[in-house]
Amino acid sequence: MPADIAAAMKRADAALAASDLVGSALAAGEFAPDFALPGVDGVPMRLSRALADGPVILSFYRGGWCPYCNLELRAYQALAGRMADAGVRLIAISPELPDHTAATVRDGGLAFDVVSDVGSEVARAYGVAFDLADELRPLYTRLGHALPDRNGADWVLPVPATYVVAPSGEIVLASIDTDYRSRLEPADAIDAAAAAAPGWRRAA
Repeated sequence: MPADIAAAMKRADAALAASDLVGSALAAGEFAPDFALPGVDGVPMRLSRALADGPVILSFYRGGWCPYCNLELRAYQALAGRMADAGVRLIAISPELPDHTAATVRDGGLAFDVVSDVGSEVARAYGVAFDLADELRPLYTRLGHALPDRNGADWVLPVPATYVVAPSGEIVLASIDTDYRSRLEPADAIDAAAAAAPGWRRAA
């Protein structure tokens, strides 16, 4: 990575870490706002309907252009059988347009729900959205990540955030980090979801 971009990203990362974003985001013990977002097939995925079938993991990720996000999504895919056995559903959420979301699903061989939060309204409702620093916008474009083109909106991104939601709608685990390289281990999220509603475990 060019030195000027690396230095700018370091400054922006420090400013985001110093903000109150993590402290103001939804936390464990609060209730998850309902939403309906389109999947790759264009059909809206509603959280409340998914919760009627058992616990849900919500994973906010930046986009298919982010290698750390792709690693996380593929790690969940590798644990798809474990999620099914535990009766746990995963919904991955990014601000990207459905065409880009579909490419992420196809390239990663993902078999779980991946939805588009164009405009970042759901990310804002959960308190995990932020405006990319002005300094970084031309640099992201130089790297081939012109976010308004990919997102159909603006320069808003979610920080990496994972919410485990019980069937009641209560958030039982919240993991939010301003460092885009840091993620909750998928296995830990699955274990927390399974513990939140053991009655939903699939019969052996």
